[in-house]
Amino acid sequence: MTIGGSREHQMFPVLDADQLATARRFASGPARTFSAGEQIYAIGEQGAPAWLVLSGSIKVIRRDGLSHEAPITSHGVGQITGEVNQLAGRPSLAGGRAGADGCTALPFDPAHLRALMVGSADVGEIVMRALILRRVGLIEQGSGGTVIVGVPGSPDIVRLQGFLTRSGYPNIVLDAASDEEGRALVERIGVLRGDLPLVVCPNGTILKRPSDVEVAACLGITPDLDPDMVYDVAIVGAGPAGLAAAVYAASEGLSVIVLDKRAIGGQAGASARIENYLGFPTGISGQALAGRAFNQALKFGAEIAVPLEVALLDCDDARPEDDPLVLALPGDRRVRSRTVIVASGARYRRPDIPDLAMFEGAGVSYWASPIEARLCEGQEVALVGGGNSAGQAVVFLAPRVKHLHLIVRRPLAATMSQYLIDRIAALPNVTLYVGTEVVGLEGDGATGLTAAIFRHRGDASTTRCEMRHLFLFIGADPNAGWLQGCVDTDAKGFIVTGTAALALQTSRPRVFAIGDVRAGSTKRVAAAVGEGAAVVAQIHVALAAAAEQEAG
Repeated sequence: MTIGGSREHQMFPVLDADQLATARRFASGPARTFSAGEQIYAIGEQGAPAWLVLSGSIKVIRRDGLSHEAPITSHGVGQITGEVNQLAGRPSLAGGRAGADGCTALPFDPAHLRALMVGSADVGEIVMRALILRRVGLIEQGSGGTVIVGVPGSPDIVRLQGFLTRSGYPNIVLDAASDEEGRALVERIGVLRGDLPLVVCPNGTILKRPSDVEVAACLGITPDLDPDMVYDVAIVGAGPAGLAAAVYAASEGLSVIVLDKRAIGGQAGASARIENYLGFPTGISGQALAGRAFNQALKFGAEIAVPLEVALLDCDDARPEDDPLVLALPGDRRVRSRTVIVASGARYRRPDIPDLAMFEGAGVSYWASPIEARLCEGQEVALVGGGNSAGQAVVFLAPRVKHLHLIVRRPLAATMSQYLIDRIAALPNVTLYVGTEVVGLEGDGATGLTAAIFRHRGDASTTRCEMRHLFLFIGADPNAGWLQGCVDTDAKGFIVTGTAALALQTSRPRVFAIGDVRAGSTKRVAAAVGEGAAVVAQIHVALAAAAEQEAG
């Protein structure tokens, strides 16, 4: 793996005698002995435990493309198998067989693996770091996970890659026309061009032109929900605010579920580099920050379900006041919880440009990830927006493109942090257009975007610029429509909070709002994380009051 070398000992640590003795106390069952070559767990196996080797060895393999397997490592005495999926009981991205001398190993199911993380700070840190680094290694290699077969750069491929990447899942794209394995699969199953792309899940299941929801179900990203379960906290939104609330609530022993209709990270997850977040002087990408928070939440036992859209909050006033709150999901499913945290953030604002929808995913993007950067490398692009997220995207994209046209309505000083303004000014291939807007797009559904028309608002003069990629970072509107009048909002639709001592509670008891969706919030990642931490103390107050009322 490319992150090996100096970190090899962290990726594949060996527990010493004392650490081994500590770990053994958390095993989920007795040791098992396997004969040479016997399969211990399979690629794609749901709920495969992590195995701590007591004698012999376990050879670990990953899928390399469609029809090949490749070795990852061989675990010896004192080493433990698995990666991040083992924390949540999701399908295994690797498989394991006993080595030439067989092996004896202790199993750790998800609950006991998490108990080890929390119960032993020393061993827990070693194992957690190893699981994360192994996932990073698989992502860097683009293997061991999901295979996508189709036309590289097509809208559906970009969509699927974006979803998997933001969900922290390794994936690889095979060209259906030029890659030997990809072409052979298409010919073997006889699919039409309209059926592409194909997605091959780790367990071998093949999906034709699937939605993100279908891919998530195949990968086990979306868990099966128990309709009778009543959580302490249900969090709608897996951005920085929601993930922070999940980490703090779960770490304090509350049962937590997080739901998001897209992926973890929210809008912050699309930021190429956040440089003013406390504790990261060299900056951190939104995706990396979200990934770390996601792993923390799993470590403490939070359940995270994506992509799973919440249709509405049942706010029937005839329901008894102490009844669990009910979130309605597609397919007549529901989630019941004693409290609800609304952290659904904001949705990307779409400017009034004719035929904009036709080019979304075919030249028009609302974020700038490494996937989009690869697609527009060496080309001319335009970016619309003057906020910090726009500035971060400019700084990320400019070194990779031929030229970048930055379109803003107001001077940058009115909307962007000074460090980003200075950095943009030093970029030789960025042209700034102040008082300008995009008024037209050229191209069609087959070829995608080919040009954009800019108009200067002062004299109404227009400029035509040929390009294949346009990035829109023009702000966002509150994503609170699913509440359908259950709580008070301001004139712009942001949720109003502040009742008595519960500053983050909405007008409906036991329903709280944090982050960008809340009226008056500071639209910064650090502020969202702070509210995610603060709301948990108020959740405890609300739960205590409800318990007191129930007892009385």
